[in-house]
Amino acid sequence: MKKILKIALFVFLAFACPIIIYNFELKIEDLEETPSLVEKQNSLEEEFLKDINDYTFENPKVIVDPYGISPLTALVIFKTNDLTTPTVTIKGKDELTTYEHTFTQDNIHMLPIYGLYADTENEVIISINGKENTLKIQTDPLPENFVIPSSVKATKDKLDDSLYFFTPSSSGYTCAYDVNGDVRWYLSDYFIWDIKRLNNGHLLLSSNRLVNNPYYMTGLMEMDLLGKIYYEYKLPGGYHHDVYEMPNSNLLVASDNFDSGTVEDYVVEIDRTTGEIVKTFDLNDILPTEASPSENWTAYDWFHNNAVWYDEATNSITLSGRHQDAVINIDYKSGTLNWIIGDSTNWPNEYQKYFFKPIDNDFEWQWSQHAAMVLPNGNIFLFDNGNNRSKIKENYIAAENNYSRGVIYEINTQDMTIKTVWQYGKERGSDYYSPYISDVDYLDENHYLIHSGGHNTVDGKVSNSPAGLTNTDSLNSITTELLNDEVIFEIELPTNNYRSEKMHLYSRDVYSPGLGKTVGDMGITKTSGKRKFVLFSKNGDDIVDKYNISFTKEYDRLVFTGTFTKEDKVSIILNRMSSQKNYDLIISHKPYAAMCVDLFNLDNNSENITVTKYINDLGLHDRYEIYLKINGTTYKMNKAVTFN
Repeated sequence: MKKILKIALFVFLAFACPIIIYNFELKIEDLEETPSLVEKQNSLEEEFLKDINDYTFENPKVIVDPYGISPLTALVIFKTNDLTTPTVTIKGKDELTTYEHTFTQDNIHMLPIYGLYADTENEVIISINGKENTLKIQTDPLPENFVIPSSVKATKDKLDDSLYFFTPSSSGYTCAYDVNGDVRWYLSDYFIWDIKRLNNGHLLLSSNRLVNNPYYMTGLMEMDLLGKIYYEYKLPGGYHHDVYEMPNSNLLVASDNFDSGTVEDYVVEIDRTTGEIVKTFDLNDILPTEASPSENWTAYDWFHNNAVWYDEATNSITLSGRHQDAVINIDYKSGTLNWIIGDSTNWPNEYQKYFFKPIDNDFEWQWSQHAAMVLPNGNIFLFDNGNNRSKIKENYIAAENNYSRGVIYEINTQDMTIKTVWQYGKERGSDYYSPYISDVDYLDENHYLIHSGGHNTVDGKVSNSPAGLTNTDSLNSITTELLNDEVIFEIELPTNNYRSEKMHLYSRDVYSPGLGKTVGDMGITKTSGKRKFVLFSKNGDDIVDKYNISFTKEYDRLVFTGTFTKEDKVSIILNRMSSQKNYDLIISHKPYAAMCVDLFNLDNNSENITVTKYINDLGLHDRYEIYLKINGTTYKMNKAVTFN
């Protein structure tokens, strides 16, 4: 009878519990949670604000890099008996590189100091009611791998004290150079894509975490130049390339719908306060995916949207599809197609009505363009990368004979005609050629910034491919400021930079202490739908080195990394007594054709493939033990993860 009861108990446990472990003596380690950048900053701020009433104008508190990611900034804190209006002067090498700002009236003063030189005892003067206090603020040297300009040309009598901000595509940091080419600001953490200035004066950048390879980030961060994060926005489809601040302050974001099996063809509008997605635009519902592919087209990345622009006058959205050589405009309310700028070759007959007819004799279309925008007068401004300059392979132009340019088109949507009204870059030939990334900016009437950001050479010849997909011998970016067709500033950097912006250090932003917020979510990570009953497992410690396995618990997800071959069948199993979650890994080389940002070393020829799996905390609760199933064998990893 006892034997029958034992067998019955064994059978019950086998089917009632997802996993039964043969070795109960193995020690299970709980993964320590890595706090978010917002949480780290909240802790830093709480600490340095404890004693602010103890400091005076004569003896202020000075905190260099108060939020831990902006080394060339400082925060000066002091209290005055009366309401006073302080002015700060950051001494530079000349008038254009000396920055001055007057703050609002208060008696508790928290003054952000921007534009310090690296590895320098900076002179900062604070003035109140005719009194001055000169502070000496020492900064650390730049990182050894920091990119220094190779050339700077400046017509200073036609320039102001603005800085030129860059976001990296290859090596480098998100940073700003003054008119002398000196570094006056940078972020020590890795933020990519464009750097925007919001209407409140804050900056908007990508988050610093991936949601999917090769460069799709978890979302966006609103921060000031001190690096203080006010909002982190998380999205299920992440963020790439571009974002636009709407008139209602919502954010229109280039995102993805990974469940669709394609990327860079999805745009969402998120509520600025809650992070909630309030509107979506799926280009799969608007355009044919194989209409007129460029050389870089893949079924996975068929459109490759790299620009988002909302035009209030027409209540429309303009997008830039690199892999179709097409700039499109859609109605904001209905999402229907209004028009397409580009060569109509190979497009279906039913789409020909959306294309414009050129009316100037020497008109040229744009190719693999970036950064399309609508100017105040309704003209379209964009960076024409110029890849191949034809839809027909036999007519392709080699990179060494090609050029890139900033170009402005005037369009007539009634007659559906188009003409070129301004361009720059063609005259500079292949030295100005950028086969990917790059930017244009409208500064004022007849005042433009053209950024040729992706020039690279392979075996001594100008390349026609993104640097991230080739073994380059040299990199270069050229950023040119033009006023009335005169070059008044130009900076060359021996790297590739995604975009460039010209901005003042002190703008409309007001430093405001307080807890940074994280809003939105990255969605529920889909399980495989399988429920596997496993009677035995092996010790996973034995395979950690073999497969380069690592687990990290971030504040909102579990991150797994391992190296496998495409023949391997791998699943992550999260187990607790009452439930089990199974997540299959997809092990394959994606057909990337446009590595706009090189975040990792891509080797499509290697048999070994490094895979990262993100398992979001949404929908998960309690403590789970971690297992891996590799090629039919289940391994107990002797680790556990807790989701709150």
